[in-house]
Amino acid sequence: MELLDKATRLFYASKATIVKHSPEILMVAGIAGTVATTVIACKQTLKVDKIMKEHKEKVDAVHTCIEEKRADYTEQDAQKDLTITYTQTGVQLVKLYAPAIGLGVLSITAIVSGHKILKKRNVALAAAYAIVDKSFKSYRSNVVERFGAQVDDELRHNIKAQKMKTRNEDGKSVNEEVQLIDGDLSQLECSDYARFFDSSCQGHTKDPEYNLMYLRQQQSYCNEILKSRGYLFLNEVYKILDIPQTKAGQIVGWVYNKDENKVDGDNYVDFGIYNTKYEPSRRFVNGCEYNILLDFNVDGPILDKIGFGRI
Repeated sequence: MELLDKATRLFYASKATIVKHSPEILMVAGIAGTVATTVIACKQTLKVDKIMKEHKEKVDAVHTCIEEKRADYTEQDAQKDLTITYTQTGVQLVKLYAPAIGLGVLSITAIVSGHKILKKRNVALAAAYAIVDKSFKSYRSNVVERFGAQVDDELRHNIKAQKMKTRNEDGKSVNEEVQLIDGDLSQLECSDYARFFDSSCQGHTKDPEYNLMYLRQQQSYCNEILKSRGYLFLNEVYKILDIPQTKAGQIVGWVYNKDENKVDGDNYVDFGIYNTKYEPSRRFVNGCEYNILLDFNVDGPILDKIGFGRI
């Protein structure tokens, strides 16, 4: 009984794995089938000369009989023989290429099926992200309504009051309480889309000033794309900064609208470089750090917000 249970669990686990990876399996099978179709077609083409040679001999024989004007071979007989000859040749050619044609149809079907599965999953994933994004925005709206925008900002970014030495108007050093995000990254509350710009990125250097200038230029470039095209996906920004792309990045992003009354977001791209409440960001901007944690101000899922007449 235990062995049967294990076999059952193994069967369903294998089935689930196959279903999970079915798009990749179908795409690979389709590509492999397409290659095999080409190989088979090339091999079968080598046999075409023999078929066409036999076809030519039969047709020439019919024409020879017609030219000799044989009494027992009429024009109707010649037309009948030619029809039979062409039909037989056509059937031979179809049989010759049937395996390649069949495999090609199956390959195309596999690729199309894999694409359809991926499309359905992307639609479902976008819908799920839209629900989560709507719930989060609703939650923040309730916090702002009850406790105010300052409390919402403090809770979202884990802002704490810290005492720092500053200088007053007379130039004297005084202790001032400043609201700062805790520098401990384990305590930092950032979005799921935040990523480090560090030595793993192609445009990164050990020069803090160059890194700041580079990020500002890339941020401006992304805003130009957003304004000219009307939308921008987070994965596109990741690619520009040489940051590994994510599944969420192909769904969330920014939407630009010239009509300010229809804006449903910030209407611009912000990398979060000048986050003055986060001490490491302050050090980066001041040239004391050459790495920075970028937290992008995405509008949320945008697949349902782009299209004809929507931007």
